[in-house]
Amino acid sequence: MKKFIIAAMALAMGAQAALAGVDFDGGRFDLKEEIAKLDISAPEAAAAKARPDKEWTIMVFINAKNNLERYGLKDVNEMEMVGSGDKYNVVVELARIDGFDDSEGDWTTSRRYLVQKDADTDNVTSPVVEELPKVDMGDYKHLADFARWAKAKYPAKKYMLIVWNHGAGWIKTPLRAPAKGISYDDETGNHITTPQLGQALKEIGGVDVYGSDACLMQMAEVVYELKDYATYIVGSEETEPGDGYTYDTLLGPLFAKQNMTPAELAKVAVDAYSDHYQQLGQASTQSYIKTSALASYLDASNAFAYAVTQAGDKEVARSAMSGAQSFAYPENKDVYHFAQLVAGATKSADVKAKAEALMTNIKTKLVAHNRTNSSEGGWWGPEVYDNAHGIAAYLPGGAAPAHYADLQWAKYSNWDEFIAWLAQ
Repeated sequence: MKKFIIAAMALAMGAQAALAGVDFDGGRFDLKEEIAKLDISAPEAAAAKARPDKEWTIMVFINAKNNLERYGLKDVNEMEMVGSGDKYNVVVELARIDGFDDSEGDWTTSRRYLVQKDADTDNVTSPVVEELPKVDMGDYKHLADFARWAKAKYPAKKYMLIVWNHGAGWIKTPLRAPAKGISYDDETGNHITTPQLGQALKEIGGVDVYGSDACLMQMAEVVYELKDYATYIVGSEETEPGDGYTYDTLLGPLFAKQNMTPAELAKVAVDAYSDHYQQLGQASTQSYIKTSALASYLDASNAFAYAVTQAGDKEVARSAMSGAQSFAYPENKDVYHFAQLVAGATKSADVKAKAEALMTNIKTKLVAHNRTNSSEGGWWGPEVYDNAHGIAAYLPGGAAPAHYADLQWAKYSNWDEFIAWLAQ
């Protein structure tokens, strides 16, 4: 209120001084009209002008510099089936590489688009807002640069960032140590590591919804790295089919309700993905979590792990680990199912109680929406995900590598100690 009064006084005094040379002899004087002529703006008007008129800016970072190149073009064409709306922007950076797909002119730069609706599902026709020479899509600093650029050029009240590419969650077996993270650039040989993904989100000032259109990213080790920079996190415990997200069905509901809340948009992302693969009869997993619940999840996870170790339930835990829902990398285990198997086998009342508390936390606080599809047969036979509950964690069955300790999850939880205890 004080700032408003001071500003009003300053405005009045400034107007009085400026009007010293105004001729009042005409017998008619309109203060508002004279101020308008002098181009003096009221504070409220300036503030209103500064507020963005868009509800959402959806930012999609498409690293097609690898064998997924054709899907990158396909997904931008899916976005163009809906386009940007009156109250939301869809902004894309799409980078390509030689050697995988030669369609649409086979250009190999990086292009930034404001996506517009068209009727051509074979060619990207949206305007190229900016074209960059060779860029490193595996550099988290470039991801941050894109998102900062999009926020500055297309400001909105709410933001969603989607990182599109291969994903590997947290892989730390010795033979695959370099493969952890997301956004693999075959030209530079770089990718964004799990901690760097959190750093990128920090540098852009955070988002309301973050989505990994990539495999295996819905893990405690990943989401805990992002917890301070996203309100909701969308991702898959399992690998994604090459086609990934279906962007027309993701954007369609947003076009119909352009003032969606972040929770509503996160749910739409899960449902659009799951509905698509359900119709195709393909197996899939997808969920969104609330980062505000990660503190209580950490407490429940710590209490559970501590109770198991104090009870000496090593064989129970090992058996549960072997039987728990796993994914493309067998060291990725569904946490809920693991706790459920421990609860069913333990003779310790405390372990059972702590396991059930962890399961309740996942079901009622952390995982806000979870969808799974099973199929009759994949590469290795039937794919059944009835026991995928929306959040995975690293349980290798042996000792974790030393660099597991670099993760925020390892620093603030006792999961790394639990892994080490199981490995003894």
